[in-house]
Parts: sequence; C-alpha cells; structure tokens
Amino acid sequence: MEYLLPTVLVIHILAAIGVIGLVLVQHGKGADMGAAFGSGASGSLFGATGSANFLSRTTAVLAAVFFVTSLSLAYIASNKPKTTGSVMQDAVTSQPLSAPAAAGSEKAGSPANSGSKTKDIPK
Repeated sequence: MEYLLPTVLVIHILAAIGVIGLVLVQHGKGADMGAAFGSGASGSLFGATGSANFLSRTTAVLAAVFFVTSLSLAYIASNKPKTTGSVMQDAVTSQPLSAPAAAGSEKAGSPANSGSKTKDIPK
C-alpha cells in the first residue's frame, strides 16, 4: 500500500506535463484561416483536420487522467491513519525557574555569596 502514493503522484505529474505540452502545441481557432491560403497544413502527418482531432482527444484523455489522479491523491491524503492523543502530548516540558532571591537578603561582599550565581555575571 505504501507504493500507491508515489505511483499515483508520478502519473499525476506526467499527465500535468503532457496536458501543458499538448495545449502549447495546439493551434488556436484563428490558425485555420492560414490553412485556407496554402500554408501546407494538408500535407501534415495527420492530414488537414486530423491533427486537431488527435491532439484534442489526447488532451481530453490526459485531462481526465489528471482529474482522476487529483481525486485519488486527495483521497489517499485524507485517509492517512490518525494519531491518538493530544497535540500537546509530545511537547517538551521545561524545568521551572527558581525564584530570584530578595535583593536585601544577601550582602554583596559576604563570604556566603562567594558561591552564588552572581559571581558569573561580568562587571
């Protein structure tokens, strides 16, 4: 089952690239006017109107594949197993800070203060 998501994703990307390429290759409706004046469209591989039908049908098929893979990817993403528990269950708990000492309780020059944390503060 774990190979399904990458397979559908690859098909989806290839269908998207194919649709983009086929849309860029197709001629607009105004291009038919040039064919009437001898632009050589009748000598093409698919004939005068064969290329338009082939490209249109291929584009429609690739668009349908793109649509189906889009729905499949949405379905696969929505049916992932849900984890139980709270969002905060795995949160890191920090240690509570010790209460700061009262300013008047310790004297700055006393020997009892020589091992305190205030010694580490640069002056």
